[in-house]
This record gives sequence, C-alpha cells and structure tokens, in this order.
Amino acid sequence: MSNEIIVYSTRVCPYCVAAKNLLTSKNLEYQEIMVDQDPEQRSIMMEKSGRTSVPQIFINGTHVGGFDDLSAKVRNNELQELLVE
Repeated sequence: MSNEIIVYSTRVCPYCVAAKNLLTSKNLEYQEIMVDQDPEQRSIMMEKSGRTSVPQIFINGTHVGGFDDLSAKVRNNELQELLVE
C-alpha cells in the first residue's frame, strides 16, 4: 500500500521547495498541485485547509499544514504516524 501525499504549491515559493525536498529526503513520493496555474485548485486547497498560504500538505487525507508543520512532525517523530506501512 502506498501513501497519498498531496502538496499544494506555487512556482515561486521557497517553503514549497523546502517541503518537497524534505519529503524527497524521506523517500516519500507526492503529487504536486500548482495552485498558481489553476485558480480552481487554489479554491479547493483553501476549502480543504482553511488556509490561503502555500504549501499546504495532506498525507493520507490528513491536513498536515505548511512546511513548518511538516518539519515539526519530522523533528518530533510524528510523521510516521500519518504514513501507512
């Protein structure tokens, strides 16, 4: 079974790059949705997360938040709790 990781991002966001690099460093594959190129996807992201900033990260349907939130989960060894084996 694989994990569904979605990263809502834009082309010019350094935190988006950092989040994607962190996921890649953990050997986790993700789907990237570019909200600067698709206003409908930005609306979906805002509705799902309640936030307007990017990145917004979802792991297996759970809203993680942005890069700082993802990074905190890694530091606190909480990321594994969201992943399926």
